[in-house]
Amino acid sequence: MTAEVAPAIDLPLPPEPGILETFRRGSLMRSDPLACTMRMYESEGPVVGQRMGLFRSVNLFGPDAVKQVLLNREGIFSNKQAWDLIIGKIFTNGLMLRDGEDHRNQRSIMQGAFKRPALEEYLGHMNPQIAARLSHWRATDPFLVYPAFKRLTLDLACSVFLGIELGPEAERVNRAFEDTVAASMAVMRLRLPGLAWTRGLEGREYMVDFLRRLIPAKRKDAGSDMFSQLCRVESEEGRTFSDQEIIDHMIFLMMAAHDTTTSTLTSMMYELALHPEWQEGIREESRSLGKAQIDFKDLESPGAIQLVMNETLRRYPPLSTMPRMATREFQYGGYRVPAGTMVIVFPIHTHHMSEWWTNPFSFDPERFSDARAEHRRHSHSFVPFGGGAHMCIGFRFAEIQIRAILHQIVQRFRWSVRKGYTMPVQQSPISKPKDGLPVRLEALA
Repeated sequence: MTAEVAPAIDLPLPPEPGILETFRRGSLMRSDPLACTMRMYESEGPVVGQRMGLFRSVNLFGPDAVKQVLLNREGIFSNKQAWDLIIGKIFTNGLMLRDGEDHRNQRSIMQGAFKRPALEEYLGHMNPQIAARLSHWRATDPFLVYPAFKRLTLDLACSVFLGIELGPEAERVNRAFEDTVAASMAVMRLRLPGLAWTRGLEGREYMVDFLRRLIPAKRKDAGSDMFSQLCRVESEEGRTFSDQEIIDHMIFLMMAAHDTTTSTLTSMMYELALHPEWQEGIREESRSLGKAQIDFKDLESPGAIQLVMNETLRRYPPLSTMPRMATREFQYGGYRVPAGTMVIVFPIHTHHMSEWWTNPFSFDPERFSDARAEHRRHSHSFVPFGGGAHMCIGFRFAEIQIRAILHQIVQRFRWSVRKGYTMPVQQSPISKPKDGLPVRLEALA
């Protein structure tokens, strides 16, 4: 006798909210997605439907949902359709905004720029530049960490990715990226003077023009920077990137390279200020290497710095939210989700689920040790770089850059925050401190 399978039921969607309620919910999600998602999960469960006018969305919670959506084994979930609605006009045709065969082809061409030989060369290029930039840091109280890292990582991104030194254009390029990222959260998407959306579009136009002027020389350049590599790289079939494809990829990569790395470094500095025993542990490990700058082989030993990095990425994932668009109907958790629904999973919520993490709101790097390995309890409970075909192509580069920078910082400085200080975090669109993270920076002998 065959057991009866309970039929899926239609996904319950709440009644369409009024204008004020729509803005209230949107504001809550933008200001504190962790608190918002925790409340939804606790009060409504792992499947929460919403409707705003004709637009439907469903929030799925838990690592099983993350796995189904990110692995996308049945090809149901579209990155492009979801992200195009959010950042398509700002980061047009970036790698994250592509699907299927198009995404696979583009990614395969780019992959060479992130293989070990290239990464080794990037590290060798970054090390002296990190030292040069840190030589300008001064022991002060307060020292604003976030803007200092923003300038450092922008300099490194321009040098390693573009193969240029910015000079007087640095401020304009930095502002262009800040404006494009901020525009992704814009509510009013009209091109009117003074609006964040307008500044974002102008920032993109500036970067398009800036990069287009460099392409002719880069196509002839034998340099090792990523821009030069993308200008001359070929697929196995001999296909190369067009000028516009190069520009689209470089704008997206530059943003990801310096904004997300800045986010993680800043959060690490905060946690290490609150937990000086871990700061000292990293310092001792770095000093034990007996070198001012790390080599690629030094990265093979994880140590305290890797544990702290992972725990920071768990608590402050650069991307708190990952949307997809359902291209056809599917079932999840006993519900039927119709085609055309925006499907959203939340790394920040998954990273704080007590079902998978011990005391998830505490800073505990040892949870990532081999002895405890809490991140291995589920294949998709820890997803700071996404997963599946769209897993961040530059995650290894980001880890190398973070470790190279922190290795030099801990040998030059000690830092702390004032008693009782709590970093005010803006979690969307990219995690960062609202106050720049003021610390007391002390120079070491």
